Amino acid sequence: MTDAAELRRRTQELLAAYPPATTDRTDFLKARFDAGLSWVHYPRGLGGLGLPRSLQAVVDAELAAADAPDNDPRRIGIGLGMAAPTVLGFGTDEQKQRFLRPLWIGEEVWCQLFSEPGAGSDLAALGTRAVRDEATGDWVINGQKVWTSGAHTARWAILIARTDPDVPKHRGITYFICDMTDPGVEVRPLRQITGEAEFNEVFLTDVRIPDAHRLGEIGDGWKVAQTTLMNERVSIGGSRIPREGGMISAVAKTWRERPELRTHDLHQRLLKLWVEAEVARLAGERLRQQLVAGQPGPEGSGMKLGFARLNQEISGLEIELLGDEGLLYDDWTMRRPAVVDFLARDAGYRYLRAKGNSIEGGTSEVLLNIVAERVLGLPSEPRTDKDVAWKDLAR
Repeated sequence: MTDAAELRRRTQELLAAYPPATTDRTDFLKARFDAGLSWVHYPRGLGGLGLPRSLQAVVDAELAAADAPDNDPRRIGIGLGMAAPTVLGFGTDEQKQRFLRPLWIGEEVWCQLFSEPGAGSDLAALGTRAVRDEATGDWVINGQKVWTSGAHTARWAILIARTDPDVPKHRGITYFICDMTDPGVEVRPLRQITGEAEFNEVFLTDVRIPDAHRLGEIGDGWKVAQTTLMNERVSIGGSRIPREGGMISAVAKTWRERPELRTHDLHQRLLKLWVEAEVARLAGERLRQQLVAGQPGPEGSGMKLGFARLNQEISGLEIELLGDEGLLYDDWTMRRPAVVDFLARDAGYRYLRAKGNSIEGGTSEVLLNIVAERVLGLPSEPRTDKDVAWKDLAR
C-alpha cells in the first residue's frame, strides 16, 4: 500500500535524481512519467501507480514547492483530458504503450475530429466515411470535420467515422486514431469573432489509417466516444481554480482598483456572480472527489453548463463596468494560437470569446437534455430516427 508519505518519498527521490534547476525539461518529464508520478491513478508502466486519484495532489504539491517544470497542460489539454482516458479505457496494450507517454510529456499534441458541418449537436448523424481496404486491412477515410481546436499544431487526432451506413446512426460508427501528417489531411483556419483562428475545419481525402489504430470494436465507436465526451465536459467545466479565480478575478480586480466606476446596481450584480462563481468552484471540487471512485458521469455536463453561463454573464458585467473603455478591443490581428488564455487579454476579448463557451464541448441545449434525462431522470425526448438506417435519414 502506497500512502501519502510514500508518495512524498518517491517524489523527493525523483527531484534528487533529476534536479529541476539543472535537468532538461523534457528529460525531467520523462523521468517523472517513468516513476509513475504523472497521473498516479493510471496503471504502473503507464505513468501511474494504480493509486486513488486524490493522491495526485500530494505529488503536485511537492513538485510545485521545488519549482519543477510541468507539461504545459493548456497546450495539450485535448490529449490529457480526452484522448488519454479514451486510450486507457479502450486501447490495446500496444496502443497504451505507444501513445500515453509522448502525450503526457507533450511531445505529441492531439486534436479531436468529431463535429461536422451537418453533425454538430446531432453528432451521431456524422457522414465521414471509413471504408476497409481488404487488400491491406487499412481504413480509408473521406469527409470533413469542423470546429477542431488546435488541429494546426496536432500530431494525432481522435476521430469517429461511419463504417456501416446500413444500420441506425449510433450503431454504425467506429473510433480511430488519425495521423495528422497524412498527405490527405488538410487543415484550414476558421477565423472567429475574436479575430483569431484557434479552431479549424479539417478535410480528409483518402486518409489511410491502419487497423492497429482503431480504438474499440468495429461499429462500437459511439460507446467509445461517450468516454471522450464525458471527460471533455469535465475538463472544460471542472478545472481546478483558486477562490476568486478564473473570469471573476478580472472584474473583481477592476472593481477594487477603479472605485469611480462603481454603481449600486453593478455592485449587486457583482456580488451575485461572485457567489455563483464560488458555488461553481466548490461544485467542481466535489465533482473531482467523485471521480476518485470511477469514471466521469453526466454531472460533468451540468458543470460545463454552469461554466458557460457564468463566463458569459461575468464578461458582460465587466464590459458594463468599464463603460466606454469596454467598447475597446486590443488587437484584431489574425493569429492561430496554441492555447486559449482568457486572462491574458482585455475585457473585450473575454466578452467575445466567452460566447463560444455555450457551443464548444457540447452545446448548452444538448447538455440540458443530458442533465434532464441522465441526472434528473426525466423522460427522453421522442426520437423518430432511432431505428432508421443512417442511409435512409433525411439530410
